Amino acid sequence: MNIFKEYGEMIVFCVYLIFMIGIGVYFFVRSKSGGDKGYFLGGRQMGPWVSALSAGASDMSAWVLMGLPASIYAAGIGQAWIAIGLGIGYTLSWLIEAPRLRRYSIAADDSITIPQYLTNRFRSSNRALQVICAVIFLIAYTVYAASSIKACGTLFNTVMGIDATLAMYLAAVIIILYTFLGGFSAVCWTDFFQGLLMLGALLVAPLFALGIINSGEGAMTMGQLPDDYWNLFSNWKDVVSGLGWGLGYFGMPHIIIRFMSLRSDKDLKKSAKIGITWTVLILTFSVLAGIVGHLLLGEIADSSTVFIQMVRKLFPFALISGLILSAILAAAMSTADSQLLASSSAFSVDVYKPIIRKNKASDKEMLWSGRFVVLAISVIAVLIAANPNSGTIMDLVENAWGVFGAAFGPAIMLSLFWRRFNFAGAVAGIITGAAVDILWLIFLKDLGIYEIIPGFFASLIVAIVVTLITKAPSKDVTDVFDKVAKKEIGE
Repeated sequence: MNIFKEYGEMIVFCVYLIFMIGIGVYFFVRSKSGGDKGYFLGGRQMGPWVSALSAGASDMSAWVLMGLPASIYAAGIGQAWIAIGLGIGYTLSWLIEAPRLRRYSIAADDSITIPQYLTNRFRSSNRALQVICAVIFLIAYTVYAASSIKACGTLFNTVMGIDATLAMYLAAVIIILYTFLGGFSAVCWTDFFQGLLMLGALLVAPLFALGIINSGEGAMTMGQLPDDYWNLFSNWKDVVSGLGWGLGYFGMPHIIIRFMSLRSDKDLKKSAKIGITWTVLILTFSVLAGIVGHLLLGEIADSSTVFIQMVRKLFPFALISGLILSAILAAAMSTADSQLLASSSAFSVDVYKPIIRKNKASDKEMLWSGRFVVLAISVIAVLIAANPNSGTIMDLVENAWGVFGAAFGPAIMLSLFWRRFNFAGAVAGIITGAAVDILWLIFLKDLGIYEIIPGFFASLIVAIVVTLITKAPSKDVTDVFDKVAKKEIGE
C-alpha cells in the first residue's frame, strides 16, 4: 500500500502510456494493407464518435489544461474571449466547412491531404501549391508539437521531480511509437480515449474545487481578487484577439482532415453534435479551472501549474490524482500525434511521391518516408521545447495556430464556396497569409492584436484580387464545383 501511496501517480502514468502504445500495435497488426490512404486517412472509415472526439482532442492540446487556465488565473476572465472565439469558430467549421470539404475532397480525385485537395480542386499539374503547403506544415507543426512536448516535461517535473528535458524525450518516444505503427487509425482511436479522459478531468476537478471553496476552505475569496479580474470587457484588444482565435479552425489541417475521413454525410451530422458539445464543455470548464484554481490555491509561483496543483490538493490519493493528471498527457499527446501525422502525410503525399520520386514510390516506400518525417520533426520539436527561451506553452500554440489559420483558412473556404476561385489566387493567398502573420509577430506584436487577424484578412483580400485579375478556372473545374454544390458527389 505504501508503494501506491508513494508511486501511485507514476504507476498510473506508465499504465496509460503502455495503453497508448498498445493501440498503435493493434492497428499495425490489423492493417497490413490499405496503402497511403489507409495510413494517412484511415480509409475514410471513421465513425461519428471517433471522428468527433478525435477532432476535438487533436485541437485541445495541453494548453487547454495548462495554458488557458494559467491565462485566466493570472489575468482574469478577460482571457475567456479565447475560449469564446474558439467555441464559435469550431461550431462554424463543423456546420459550414465540414460537409462541403468531405464531399469536395472525394470529388477532387479522392484527396487524402489538404495540399493535395487544393491542387486537385483546380485540376492543376503544377506542384507549387503542394510544396508551399508542405513547407508551412513542417515549420508550423514543429513549433506546435514543441508546445505539447514542453507540457509533458512540465507535468513530469512538477508531479514526480523528473528532469523536464528527460521527460520531453520520453513523451516524444511514446508518441512516435504509436504514430509510427498505426497511422491515422491509431491516432484517431488514441485521441478518442484521450478526449474522454480530458473531459472527465476538466469536469471533476473544478466542481470539487468549487465545493471546497463554498465551504470556506479556499485560500482566497472572490472579493480579494482585483476588480478588473471579473471584467470581461476590460480590454478591447483581448476581445478582438480572443475572437480571432476562432478563425484558425477554418485552416487547421490536423483538425479538418477529420472531416475528410468520415464515412458519410449522415455520420458527419452526428459527429458535429458530439464534437461541438464536447468542445464547448472543455472550453467552459477550462476557464472555470483558472478561476477556481486561483480561489483555491491563492498566489502560486508558476501559473502554468495551476491545474496540476489544484488536482493534487483536491485528491491526495495518488492513484486518483494520477488518473486525472493523465489528462494532461492525453491532451499533449492527442495533439502532437495528429500534427506529426499531418506533417508526414504532407511530405510523403505532396512532395516525396510526386516530386522526388516522380510518382514511382511504392506504398511501403511512402509509409516509411512519412515515418522518417515523424521522427525528424519530433527531434527538432524536443530541441525547441527544451530551449528555455522558446516561450510558454501558450506562446508556442499561439504562434503555430496563427500561421495555419492565416495561411490556409481563406484559401480552403474560398475553394469550397467560390466557383470563380483559381489556382493563382490560392497560391497568392496562402503565401500572403503566412508572411503577414509571421511579420506581424516579429515586428508588430507589441500592438496587442493577435497576428492571425491581419494575416487572415490579408490572405483573403489577396486571394480574391489575384483570382479576379487572372484567368478563370476551366469548365471541368467548375463542373465539379457544381456537382459538389448540388450534393451529387460524396453523399
